[in-house]
Amino acid sequence: MQKFDVVVIGAGAAGLFCAGVAGQRGCKVLVLDHSPKVAEKIRISGGGRCNFTNRDLDVRAPQKHFISDNPNFCRSALSRYTPQDFLALLQRHGIPFHEKHKGQLFCDRSADDIVQLLLRECEAGGVTRWQPCGVKAIRFSAASPDETSPGSYEIDSDQGTIQCRAVVVATGGLSIPKIGATDFGYRVARQFGLKLIEPRPALVPLTFDGAAWAPYAGLAGLALPVQIETGTKKERMAFLEDLLFTHRGLSGPAVLQISSYWRTNTPIRLNLAPEQDLLQFLQQAKARSRKLIANELATQLPSRLAEAWVQQDAAWQRPVNEASDKALAALATRLSAWELTPTGTEGYAKAEVTAGGVDTRELSSQTMEAQRQPGLYFIGEVVDVTGWLGGYNFQWAWASAHACGVALAQGLK
Repeated sequence: MQKFDVVVIGAGAAGLFCAGVAGQRGCKVLVLDHSPKVAEKIRISGGGRCNFTNRDLDVRAPQKHFISDNPNFCRSALSRYTPQDFLALLQRHGIPFHEKHKGQLFCDRSADDIVQLLLRECEAGGVTRWQPCGVKAIRFSAASPDETSPGSYEIDSDQGTIQCRAVVVATGGLSIPKIGATDFGYRVARQFGLKLIEPRPALVPLTFDGAAWAPYAGLAGLALPVQIETGTKKERMAFLEDLLFTHRGLSGPAVLQISSYWRTNTPIRLNLAPEQDLLQFLQQAKARSRKLIANELATQLPSRLAEAWVQQDAAWQRPVNEASDKALAALATRLSAWELTPTGTEGYAKAEVTAGGVDTRELSSQTMEAQRQPGLYFIGEVVDVTGWLGGYNFQWAWASAHACGVALAQGLK
C-alpha cells in the first residue's frame, strides 16, 4: 500500500493548483484523474486562450459576482487569494496576458501556458500524478480514542490501494461530458453524508419551442448588444452584453450570464436597443420620412432583425409616415421590452459550468474541509459556488484551491 499525506482527485484547475500549493509547503501529494488528459477544460476555455481571472473582482464584496445558496461563503477564500495574486504567479512564470474587456484577462499565446504553469508548480512541490487512474472506492478509518493515530483514508484505485490522511475532491461538475465530466464528486459527498444543492447547467444557451421560434430561426448568427434581465422586481438581475441568435434559441454573453439566474417556466426580458429611445426615434421618423418602417429601424438595429420584426404585424409593413401612433408605440415597446419564456437550455453538453453542488454549509469557508468529516475537502466547481462569465469561475478555482492547500499544510504539520 502506497502512502501519501494528501490525495487530490481531479487534475483540473483547482486540483492541480491545490496540489502545488500543498506540495510546496511540505505535503506529500498524489493527484489522480480518470482522464488521460490533464486540465482539458483549461485548454478549451476562452477560445483556446483561457480567460483565467477577472481584474474587476471586488475583494471587499466578491460574492456579488457569484451565485450560491449560501452567497457569503465564497468571500473568505476570494479575499485571501485575489486576481492580483494569480497575476503575480503568471508574471513569475513569464506568461504574457492581456485584458479583453470588462476586466477579463486572457493568455496572449495559448491556454496551454496556464496548464504548463500548474504542472511546473506541482513539480516544484514534488507532486506525484497518476493519469489515467480511476477511483473505485474510498474508506475512512476514524482516529483512535486516545488519538495516538489520526484518522486516515484508504482509496482503491486502478493503480492499487493508497493510504492518506486527507482527500481533496476537485472533480468539477457535470458540464461538457465529452471531456470527462462525471458526478463522481457528488457521489463522494453523499457517501460521507454531505448535503447537495441540486446541480443544473449554468452559463448555457437558452432554447425555445420550435414553432414559436420559427419567426426568429432565420436570424441565426446575428449578434447585437442588448440589455437582458430576469426575475421579479425584488430579485431582478440584468446584464448589458452581446446577444447571439441561434437556430434553436439564444446564446452569446448576455444569455450565458442570465442563464445562471433563469429558472424554468419564468420569462426573460430583452431590450434590443438599450442605447436608444425607440419610441422617440420612430415618432421623429414619422414626422420627416416616407421610408418603410423596416428601413428606418435598420438605422438603429441590424437590418435582418428589423425586417423580421416588421413581418409580425401588417401595421408595421408600411411607410413610417402612414403608421398610426399606436402601431409605432407597440413596435417600440416590443423591441425594448421583448418578453419571452425559454423552454429549456442546451444542457450540460453546452454549459460552461455547473451551478449547485456540495452545499457550502457543510464546509469550512476558511479551509474547504467538511465540517463533519475530518480530512475531506471539496474545492472548485464541485462546490455550490458559480461565478459570472468572464474569468470568475477560474478565480474561484484558484482561491478555493489555495485556501485548501494552505490549510492542508498547516493541519498535517
